[in-house]
Formats: sequence, structure tokens, C-alpha cells
Amino acid sequence: MSFHVSSKRSSSSSPLSYLLLLSLAVLVAFFIFYDEYFVAPAATSVDVSLATTKKTSITAMKPEFRLFLGIVTMPEMYTRRHLLRTLFSLQTYNKSVAHIDIRYIFCNLTSEVQRVYVATEIMLYDDIIILNCKENMNAGKTYKFLSEMPKWYSDDPYDFVMKADDDSYVILEKLVESLRVKPRFDMYYGLKIPCDQEEYFPYQPFMEGMGYVLSWDLVEWISTDELPRNDSIGPEDMWTGMWFNKANKAKNRFDMSPRIYDYKGTAETNCFRHDFIPDSILVHRLKRDFEWVNTLKYFNVTSRLKPSKFYDIV
Repeated sequence: MSFHVSSKRSSSSSPLSYLLLLSLAVLVAFFIFYDEYFVAPAATSVDVSLATTKKTSITAMKPEFRLFLGIVTMPEMYTRRHLLRTLFSLQTYNKSVAHIDIRYIFCNLTSEVQRVYVATEIMLYDDIIILNCKENMNAGKTYKFLSEMPKWYSDDPYDFVMKADDDSYVILEKLVESLRVKPRFDMYYGLKIPCDQEEYFPYQPFMEGMGYVLSWDLVEWISTDELPRNDSIGPEDMWTGMWFNKANKAKNRFDMSPRIYDYKGTAETNCFRHDFIPDSILVHRLKRDFEWVNTLKYFNVTSRLKPSKFYDIV
């Protein structure tokens, strides 16, 4: 009797035992796979949030100043622009300090060759500005460029505008370091002429046209004031200094001699032309290939060339 009862209890309790075991197995499986199927998505969400936060903070970071570098050139100078683009792309500078936009500035195109070749440059690089003027050296091209700047960039003005010639080698790292500590207002920066005791020019002083920098407020003044508008025809860079002198503008003037200078070659040394110096900001009057080559060799521009089985450059 007792055996019968015991057998009966055992048989009746088996489904319950199986149910308990099944429930336990489900719980174990739940905890084993919980991290993978429940925690992981939450972790992914956190990672995305962190990544987004980092990206936002990086995007929100603004450089200390913004510089517009306008290279004044001519439409047919395709080879020179190619060289300058290459050299600028090889340079490094502190992007947290400065944002630099480089544009090539010239007047209206006059031939089908120019229209086709320049169009391909614009399609590839998008770094050309064509002024509505006839190509010239001393008939208002610089005024046209500077006076248009505030109209082009009224919604997002720069701190500085630099005008440079296409035969100038600008060393961006040194330029950025130098401009970093300069005032953002009423500022005129370059190689001051005259740079010695002799009086060569009728209007003194002015910054030589090889490369000079203006603060944005001075560019706005050029754009709106009658003085430069009514007297824009003459030796371009001398005239820029003349405007400021007559209007009592550009009180913060910085003569960057000897760091801005002409290529010397075999010419005699003077206050604006001398041998290379390590702390150079700009070297001007690089008209011929060998002058560029000597300059680039001095500044070790090719020092980072990597060895390869595909070439042997001695």
C-alpha cells in the first residue's frame, strides 16, 4: 500500500519537476545571453552618444583666427598655380590656431584656351576667383580684390586678409605663429618700404606687395570709403599704404623685415634682399625654376620623400 502510494506520488510529481527544471534552464539562459541581447544595444547607444559628443565638440572648436590668403596672379599662369597648390598642400601648421583659405585671384578671361583650362581648374580645385576687370598691374586690380572681399564674405568674415604675389613662397607655419600674437584691428603687416634711410617713393610708408596682411576692418574700410574708391589707379601697393596714411588708418603696423624679403641670387644684399634665413615667413621674386629649386632645397621641402622601388631620386 505504501509502495503504491509512493509510486503514485512519484508519477504525479514528475511533470512538476520537469516544469521546475525547465524554468531554471530558462533563467540560466536568460542571464547567460542577457549581456549579448540586452546590454549590448545599450552599450552601443552609449558609444554612439560619446562619439557624437566628441564629434560635436571637435566641430564646435573654432580656431583662434581665420585668414584669407589671396594669391594675385594671371589666367595663363597655370603651371605656377599647380606648383603653389603642391607646395601649400605639403605644408603643415597648427589648425587649432588658424584656418586658412587660399584663393587665386585674376581678372576676366580673354581667350578660349583660358576659358577651358581655367574651367577645369575650378572643377577640380574650386579655389579661383575671377574679378570683373581687365588684367592689369597698376590700374586698380588690388583695389578691386580688396573692395570685393566684404561683399563676398559678409556673412562669415575673416580676421585677416593677405595679398601675395604668385612668385612668393609663403611658409604657412611661420606666418601663423607670427599672426597669432598680432592685433585683429587696424593692423597692417608686411615688409615696410622704405626699409633704409633713403627716400625712394613719394608716399611712405607702405608694405611691399610681395605679401602683406590687413585686419578685416581695414578691408571693410577700403570697400566703403570714398578715398580709395576715387584714387585706385597707381602703383598698387604704394597706393594701399597711401590710403591708410591719408586717412590716419592702420596704426598697428608691423615691419616683418628681415623675415619677408626678396630672393638674393647673385644680386647685392640690401634691406629687402638677402640670403635665406631659417625663420623666413615669405621669400619673393621667384621668377625662374632654378630660383624656386634653390629656395625649396634650402627649406628642405623634399626631406619627407619616402624611399621606393619605383624611383631613385638623388
